[in-house]
Amino acid sequence: MSLLSFVKEAGEKLIDLLTPGNANASEQLKEHVAKVGLGNPNVQTTVDGDKVTVTGEVATQEEKEKILLALGNIAGVASVDDQITVSGPAVAAARFVVVKKGDTLSAISLTVYGNANQYNKIFEANKPLLSHPDKIYPGQTLRIPE
Repeated sequence: MSLLSFVKEAGEKLIDLLTPGNANASEQLKEHVAKVGLGNPNVQTTVDGDKVTVTGEVATQEEKEKILLALGNIAGVASVDDQITVSGPAVAAARFVVVKKGDTLSAISLTVYGNANQYNKIFEANKPLLSHPDKIYPGQTLRIPE
């Protein structure tokens, strides 16, 4: 249960998502989570300005983190209030890193693991949110597994 910050100007643009009074915002977010390949998790969302609150229950810490990233990496979202519970075994949360201009997964891997060749570990940890190791963008937040 925490509040995660995101780069508001970065991410996929979902038309009208954050328009005040948008009664379909919650449904649009759920569709977005399914569209990026995370299925139809048992979560509910509410939008208040540039903050998304997400509640519900998921099976694993990894699933929870990917849902939070899917919701936060949307243009116009500045924060995600994580109210998701995990029903499965307790595991340590992954670290997160924000992609900077000029970053590659290899460069991030070198910084966090001391080995540029570990980039595939980061890529796999962010699937299906990432479709290719070269398709990252400044402002995007990524999971960094241990």
